[in-house]
Amino acid sequence: MRIPLRVRLTLAFSAGMAVVLLGLGTFLYIRLGDDLLASVDMGLRSRAQVLSDAVGGSQEQDLISAEGVLIDPDEAFAQVLDTSGGIIDASEAVTDTPLLNAAELSSLTEPSFTTKEVVGFDDPVRLLAVSVQRPTERAVVVVGATLGDMTDALASLLTVMATVGPAALLVTAVAGWLLTKAALRPVEDMRREAAAISASEPARRLPVPGTGDELARLASTLNSMLDRLQEALERERRFVDDASHELRTPLTTLRGEIELALARSRTVPELEASLRSLQEDVDRLQRLAEDLLVLARARGGRIPLRRVPTPLNELVTRSIRAVAGRARERSVEVSSDATSERINVDPERVEQALRNLLENAVRHTPGGGTVHVAASRADGRAQFVVEDSGSGFPPELLGTAFDAFARGDGEGDGQVGSGLGLTIVRAVAEAHGGSASAENTPSGARVTLTLRT
Repeated sequence: MRIPLRVRLTLAFSAGMAVVLLGLGTFLYIRLGDDLLASVDMGLRSRAQVLSDAVGGSQEQDLISAEGVLIDPDEAFAQVLDTSGGIIDASEAVTDTPLLNAAELSSLTEPSFTTKEVVGFDDPVRLLAVSVQRPTERAVVVVGATLGDMTDALASLLTVMATVGPAALLVTAVAGWLLTKAALRPVEDMRREAAAISASEPARRLPVPGTGDELARLASTLNSMLDRLQEALERERRFVDDASHELRTPLTTLRGEIELALARSRTVPELEASLRSLQEDVDRLQRLAEDLLVLARARGGRIPLRRVPTPLNELVTRSIRAVAGRARERSVEVSSDATSERINVDPERVEQALRNLLENAVRHTPGGGTVHVAASRADGRAQFVVEDSGSGFPPELLGTAFDAFARGDGEGDGQVGSGLGLTIVRAVAEAHGGSASAENTPSGARVTLTLRT
């Protein structure tokens, strides 16, 4: 089971604070220990200075008495040793055993601090040894102090940190929990609103916090994404509605033709005429189904292509041949201007796109008009330009000419879209890494198809 984000953030925050508190406590413990030891050393230096002055100026054995009441036998003590380790004078607490042995005394060249265990003391002791030249011999003054007070102070600090640290960590965890809850409240609000958005209510949007921070930008970005999704959903719905309408028309015609043929006895010529009409409607249904299949593949990713080197003029010639019959019926002249350069494209898809462009141009060019196709290749791209002498695209259609089932509001012979022809053209262009564009010219309409080869 996954731990909730709020709990994970609180744990991470608490772990971070635990590390900070542990680091701070360790620093304070070490710093306090160093300060207390420095204080002990300072006292030892002061006492050693007094004793060194007394030892260097006296030849009497009773030297430690120079300290008078300043020497506390329980916590501070001193010895005066000769170089062989013999005790010349000592405090009451350390009269039996020298604090430093002969080896330590022989290596002493300058004042030296050391910490060691001494018989008769429960706590470690801090010693300062100073070499002093007496009138008759060299002596060593050793002053010491127990570290019990320092140990007690550090133990008290550990007790305080062990008591206050967990309490501070608990307070920090609670504060982190509350802070995380407040910080994630806008996210929870967005989550609830997102869960309420459905296909029946696509216009609902996420609440945008007024903080202007990352969460506000996230909410704005998600709302923009929802806008695009709603637009795509509405476009899909329109596509399905238009496709259903386009399919219904030939199916209704087919049904009517069949019912009419069966209504009474028909002669062979009449039956032949009915069959030809039925064939036209079947052809229309077949082409519509093929176009819908191409668009479905395009919407699912990319139209599968089989690129082969193909001459430009062959592509144009075969496309013109496919619309030659309809052009003759409408008395429209179709001409071309193409080189024999080879381009690496899918010839079947490119011919499909060119046929759609030519059929669209012939259908909306008045009798006696012209349609011209120009094909060229440059900079790794092939360009096909189809121009006609019709009335051009209606102004309201230019921006959506390549959308599925786009239709203009005008009448007459203008380039009014009625199906999927130009949509297929754009899909083929994009599959080849190119583009398609439409524009009006003083003499008619122009559609440009660009392919990456």
